[in-house]
Amino acid sequence: MMASFLIAVVVVLCLINVGSGQNPPYRIHTLFSVECQNYFDWQTVGLVHSFRKARQPGPITRLLSCTDEEKKNYKGMNLAPTFEVPSMSRHPRTGDWYPAINKPAGVVHWLKHSKDAQNVDWVVILDADMIIRGPILPWKIGAEKGRPVAAYYGYLVGCDNILAELHTKNPELCDKVGGLLAMHIDDLRALAPMWLSKTEEVREDTAHWATNITGDIYGKGWISEMYGYSFGAAEVGLRHKINDNLMIYPGYIPREGVEPILMHYGLPFSVGNWSFSKLEHHEDGIVYDCGRLFPEPPYPRELRAMEPDQHKLRGLLLNIECMNTLNQGLVLQHAAFGCPKPKWSKYLSFLKSKNFNEMTGPKDLTPQSLQIMEIHHEEHNVQKPAKPDTKIHTLFSTECTPYFDWQTVGLMHSFNLSGQPGNITRLLSCTEEDLRRYKGHDLAPTHYVPSMSRHPLTGDWYPAINKPAAVLHWLNHVKTDAEYIVILDADMIMRGPITPWEFKAARGRPVSTPYDYLIGCNNELAKLHTSHPEACDKVGGVIIMHIDDLRKFALLWLHKTEEVRADTAHYGKNITGDIYESGWISEMYGYSFGAAELKLHHVISREILIYPGYVPEPGVSYRVFHYGLEFRVGNWSFDKANWRTIDLINNCWAKFPDPPDKSEADKTNEDTYQRDLLSIECGKTLNDALLLHHERRKCGDPNSLGPPDPETVNEDTMARTFDQIDEINHVTSNTSASVVDFSAESNQTFLDFRFWMIFLWGSSVLGVGLVMMAILRGRKGQKKRGKGYKNRKRSSHPGFWDMNEQDRTSHSADVA
Repeated sequence: MMASFLIAVVVVLCLINVGSGQNPPYRIHTLFSVECQNYFDWQTVGLVHSFRKARQPGPITRLLSCTDEEKKNYKGMNLAPTFEVPSMSRHPRTGDWYPAINKPAGVVHWLKHSKDAQNVDWVVILDADMIIRGPILPWKIGAEKGRPVAAYYGYLVGCDNILAELHTKNPELCDKVGGLLAMHIDDLRALAPMWLSKTEEVREDTAHWATNITGDIYGKGWISEMYGYSFGAAEVGLRHKINDNLMIYPGYIPREGVEPILMHYGLPFSVGNWSFSKLEHHEDGIVYDCGRLFPEPPYPRELRAMEPDQHKLRGLLLNIECMNTLNQGLVLQHAAFGCPKPKWSKYLSFLKSKNFNEMTGPKDLTPQSLQIMEIHHEEHNVQKPAKPDTKIHTLFSTECTPYFDWQTVGLMHSFNLSGQPGNITRLLSCTEEDLRRYKGHDLAPTHYVPSMSRHPLTGDWYPAINKPAAVLHWLNHVKTDAEYIVILDADMIMRGPITPWEFKAARGRPVSTPYDYLIGCNNELAKLHTSHPEACDKVGGVIIMHIDDLRKFALLWLHKTEEVRADTAHYGKNITGDIYESGWISEMYGYSFGAAELKLHHVISREILIYPGYVPEPGVSYRVFHYGLEFRVGNWSFDKANWRTIDLINNCWAKFPDPPDKSEADKTNEDTYQRDLLSIECGKTLNDALLLHHERRKCGDPNSLGPPDPETVNEDTMARTFDQIDEINHVTSNTSASVVDFSAESNQTFLDFRFWMIFLWGSSVLGVGLVMMAILRGRKGQKKRGKGYKNRKRSSHPGFWDMNEQDRTSHSADVA
């Protein structure tokens, strides 16, 4: 049975070769790089087997990197047509252990020393962990001399930030590509030495290995070789045609109408309870274990019964095709090694069936498969302002604290009244510990973000960094159809819509409000932290930005924030304008310097935002109150910093001291009058928001509690008092009058209660006196009783007092 199977496979492969007998119009060669390890041997078997099944024209060569020691014990020299290259896993100059560098080093060696490299027009470069499904013909998939075709590696964010600026003179040409590479041999000759050189350069740049700079989730510089390719190609001026359809990772679903011709099983994938991860087989000698295969996946008919959605079914069928092709290659390799004929099984029968070979036959390209991504390398060109039907999304950043919760309630209330188009999302940055205790999940539509208040690399405590970190996280994890994003701070009250079309925002031309105190834009701070200090705008607060600009900008915003925060030598007030000289406004400079790096020049509008307490410009209808500073009207004042730890959200009817009535505004002149009216409006809006919040919570009688006063009550005492009020719904006599404000009716109730307490206390004293007199009289009678009784009574005392001591301890604990 097995012999007939092998004969059938040989016949099929011969027919395949005959079927592709037409000589291709160009000479083509396929390369892949491996090392002398079991891990790469089973991948080699799968790739070479699929190469033959897919009818890929031209030869395939394995670039095998082995040390002399590894080669002594290596068994897989005959697994594929092989060209041996010196191992650079341990770098000969630096001693750095980085096996991935063998890929560019192997290509360089092949170009210099292989005769095949002298007789080829086009080269296709693959990774070992791939399965080919159909012919990869560079001239058919759109490659031209000077314009290679490659697959999209969107996570190579270093092409958009400081990493590209450091490692190539042409950062604007940096393409996020990898996996599949199809290029002319002349382009490869120009690129290969630079690919190797840039890989070494990025690998040695340990200062920029961080995830937020490279996109490498491990932060270990492991994808330096990928950046070496992108930076090397940019350096020699190669601009790629990027195709996101030719290659697919098993586990993903292909787009409608797309037929992938390459599978890259670099990530774990699963079907139902079955799963596969290449990393679980790192030391697996499965190639040399006769009869052993990877765990068999479900059969196609099982998938069709399990998944009615035809779109999802396509993805599942690709998953099992990948594994079945690997296993079929192993069966053939075991036979080539002379292994005994394996026992019959249903799975082996399936692998040799006509049905399976038809399902896994060479795939033809579809028009959708050939669609090239549109990549714009040009600098930002200011386009036409947004249209009134443009979709908008509003974001604001907070943390898991009472301070941000009451600000959230205020902003959400004002957003609902403002007429702002689109949706709003709170970016909530919390530690896992904070999140377990947090109660305010329902205060706003929320996207949860890992907290960076304590920097994971430096340990620096700087909560303001959560703003750019949260925006970046949202962009990377949420799909949005919004064209413009409006970014606010939590300590804002909206008075009207903030729209990109009204304020003339455009792609490449964001809108913001003036932060004139950011004097670092005019001195050495900007020269140190941006290559375009002339483009630094002193802006902040409200931001309106096109989504395309934000995607390119967000990572720079975060990186520049870290950079300025680490520059403690320039915290001085004369350099930053920060009166505290503590680096607290590093995030604001991070924004301005990041935008300057991309030459994003802002439309600066003074008609969007006003601080309560400032005199408004006549006739301006401000859209936002930013109550970041203390403001007052007469004897009433408000400072958000006084309410940092007070829980106004979870304690019924808690609110701020009511602002004065409009009639009490200063009418000395029109400027001060308008100023006071705005201040009163801001304070009233905050209290209105709290009132509606408590009503939604279905709190009890609103007259039962009044506003807490942070100036006269200790914050810890306040928190404990509110907790007690929330639990038992009444007030003890030692509660500070500044915490609880009783109405007249409540005062009368309290007096009546005090009268009855005094009466009960007096009665208790009188009762205790009568009881004591009775006890004393009883003791006189006890003297006449026997000695044994007295001893028994005496022996009971310790137990009596022990019990009461325990009771007192428990009672004290309850009271505490």
